[in-house]
Amino acid sequence: MNTMETATADRAETAGQAAAPATSQPYRQRDHLEYPELTMYQMVEKAATSYPDDVAYEFYDRKTCYHTFLKQIDQAARAFTAAGIRRDDRVTICLPNIPHALIAFYALSRIGAVANMIHPLSAQNEITFYLTISKSKMIVTADLFCEKVARAIDKVPQEGTVIVTRMQDFLAPHMALAFTLTKGRTAMKYPRRLNCRWSAVRWTAFMKTGRPDVALPESKFDLKHTAVILYSGGTTGTSKGICLSDANFNDLALQAVEAIGVRFEHGLTMLSCMPMFHGFGLGINIHTILIHGATCILMPTFNGKTYADMLIKKRPNFIAGVPTIFEALLHIEALEKADLSHLMGMFCGGDSLSVELKKKIDIFLKEHGASIQIREGYGLTECVTASCLTPRDTYKEHSIGIPFPDTVYKIVKPGTSQELPPGKEGEIILKGPTVMLGYLDNEEETRDTLRVLEDGDTWLYTGDLGYMDEEGYVYFSQRIKRMIITNGYNVYPGQIENVIDSCPDVSYSCVIGVKDPRRMQRVKAYVVLRDGVTPDDACKERILEECRLHIAAYAIPKEIEFRSELPKTLVGKVAYRKLEEENEESKASA
Repeated sequence: MNTMETATADRAETAGQAAAPATSQPYRQRDHLEYPELTMYQMVEKAATSYPDDVAYEFYDRKTCYHTFLKQIDQAARAFTAAGIRRDDRVTICLPNIPHALIAFYALSRIGAVANMIHPLSAQNEITFYLTISKSKMIVTADLFCEKVARAIDKVPQEGTVIVTRMQDFLAPHMALAFTLTKGRTAMKYPRRLNCRWSAVRWTAFMKTGRPDVALPESKFDLKHTAVILYSGGTTGTSKGICLSDANFNDLALQAVEAIGVRFEHGLTMLSCMPMFHGFGLGINIHTILIHGATCILMPTFNGKTYADMLIKKRPNFIAGVPTIFEALLHIEALEKADLSHLMGMFCGGDSLSVELKKKIDIFLKEHGASIQIREGYGLTECVTASCLTPRDTYKEHSIGIPFPDTVYKIVKPGTSQELPPGKEGEIILKGPTVMLGYLDNEEETRDTLRVLEDGDTWLYTGDLGYMDEEGYVYFSQRIKRMIITNGYNVYPGQIENVIDSCPDVSYSCVIGVKDPRRMQRVKAYVVLRDGVTPDDACKERILEECRLHIAAYAIPKEIEFRSELPKTLVGKVAYRKLEEENEESKASA
């Protein structure tokens, strides 16, 4: 099968229209699907052909239909082509969930270029690293981030162009004026020439170069072609580029809908709050929605009040996010009397959903008229995002669900291929059509993570511990690798420690994650200063200033504690687990 129509028709025969009532036969997903050999752009193009007048995305009350969206994509594709961008060239997208990001992303897919997706709140030196390692020829960013990007590109070896977007480009006139008078005024000086090697152009001027007479290349599907680069920390704390294909994203979108058991179709809406530089946001909140002709309601940033207002006003059918988002909803006054009967699916990922929080959310949903329960997914960026989801009609405490169709999980003795029996804890490994192509220019870590086993298939070693029961339900225990998850973002202590230890005042440090009711975990740093340095607020500020230069805002320590020494292991390493235990004990006794 090579067409999306066949896959959709087949899926419609088995997938339910909404969550089944308790008395109906439990929904069972198929074990195997057929996947089209199409690019991401071609999948969206088919949706646009089928539903030209339906809304593709909505941005602050302005709605754009699929027909117009496709014209915007094609115009941007011609503009990139006119600027010299060709197949396999890398272009960095450093934007929140705004229309420019969607248009640029699918325009790059249209011409076979690579979308290098990065967090707009990345630190200056991180942006330098991402641009350098990807060899990006362009970066698409917003005027609000231009000052930081301008400093970052000073240390990038290659030449390039900065395309400067403005929120006002897609806002209604009255909203555009209000935004300019508040947040947008300080950024009005951009674009300007940033340095002798990088030029800058406004998005609106860039789009004008995408004239109809600019010839576009033929769209070509290639199973091994890198279409997207997302980033994740390495075992040493150094960021790794994760190379993902068109097939990875397309197959995920079809798998996810099958596992969800609720047909995503035109006329339905998703509140797209999870960011596009995140596999969860790009894969589920955006691509899965668009290839099925549904609508993305774009949210550039999250705050509780705005999210609640959008739930009440827009009445989306699907919402997805991290536990901290849903925890926040429980305490928002505006939602106390809200009707949530419009919800057909609520999906949680990015961090573990505690049994207690799930119970609270399920009660909240029932009290507000929703006939669904919150469902937890598990995955990692190395397979785009979720590859496992709790079933629609069944829930087992502590389980993260069952694998997606065509995705196989095994539990093995950590670091080996020795499969363990049900109930025995080991490392979670998996294989399936969403597994990455590999790490960007990092053969050593690719070999360590992707391994060909005795069956001849490539398996992804997740670095996570868990087990499976007799019925094939998966249970997540803990991470083998040292990692903190705060607000759904992966934070690698080693990276932060390297920055703190480079400060002249510091002898050495240790960074841990501390439980936090809002963020799930917050970052805490223990610091041992050099002899003669006073452990005062001024010293803390010097350390934080260095962190702000090198570390993304969400990863900067929320707390710094000075100590004369830190506990050590027998081999002389800082015993970070002892510090974690100490925090747990102090919290329990408080």
